[in-house]
Amino acid sequence: MRKLNTLAAILTIVGGLNWGLVGLFKFDLVAAVFGGMQFGEVNVASRIVYTLVGLSAAYLASQLRTLISTSETTPANLVSS
Repeated sequence: MRKLNTLAAILTIVGGLNWGLVGLFKFDLVAAVFGGMQFGEVNVASRIVYTLVGLSAAYLASQLRTLISTSETTPANLVSS
């Protein structure tokens, strides 16, 4: 499960960075990497990446409560440090 969380986080970060580039510079990094396509064009490889990023975001959203509760600092954690 930890590997799945890590992979989902990496893919979601890639997607977020790509959207940042789209918003700031109208540059689609995924399209550029997978075939040098123009902004907004897609091919099979870029569609797979976009789909994996979307699935990763949906997965992390479903795990949000668990991710938040396990990262919170509790008094017991402070004592054992």
